[in-house]
Amino acid sequence: MTAKTMQDLFIHSLSDIYSAEKQLTKALPKMARASTNPKLAEVFQSHLEETQGQVERIDKVVEACQLKLKRMKCVAMEGLIEEGQEMIDEIEKGPVLDAALIEAAQKVEHYEIASYGTLLAFARNLGMKEAIPLLQDTLAEEKSADQKLTALAEGEANQKATQKREAATA
Repeated sequence: MTAKTMQDLFIHSLSDIYSAEKQLTKALPKMARASTNPKLAEVFQSHLEETQGQVERIDKVVEACQLKLKRMKCVAMEGLIEEGQEMIDEIEKGPVLDAALIEAAQKVEHYEIASYGTLLAFARNLGMKEAIPLLQDTLAEEKSADQKLTALAEGEANQKATQKREAATA
């Protein structure tokens, strides 16, 4: 990565998260299909719709700020998605896999929260007034998705996975 200015760094980071979001639009339907928990599948489906809107918001930032994104692949998201796919491949479908899917999804959300928080700080510093509300909206959605996943994990998913393990060892 060659970044000589804050604007270069902003463009690089925006290009990276754009790639991440595009990759996620392909991974979320797989995660929804792998889940046996209808609430979890609905969270994945709902977040897919949000993610598609987030890609559109990035397009609006690019247009409003007259930027040109770099063609690149977000290797961090690629790794997180690969890790989630390994869970799908290696864990029997059921409550334990549902708990693992929540874990994988929260890792993704935390990466996105960090990315959008940083982009928002950069946009403020660069005076990109048009970008700020768009990035704020996306950051809020990412935080909300993380909260939904936490509530689902703490409310039932982890408990069901624990009960399955206890039943298997009894």
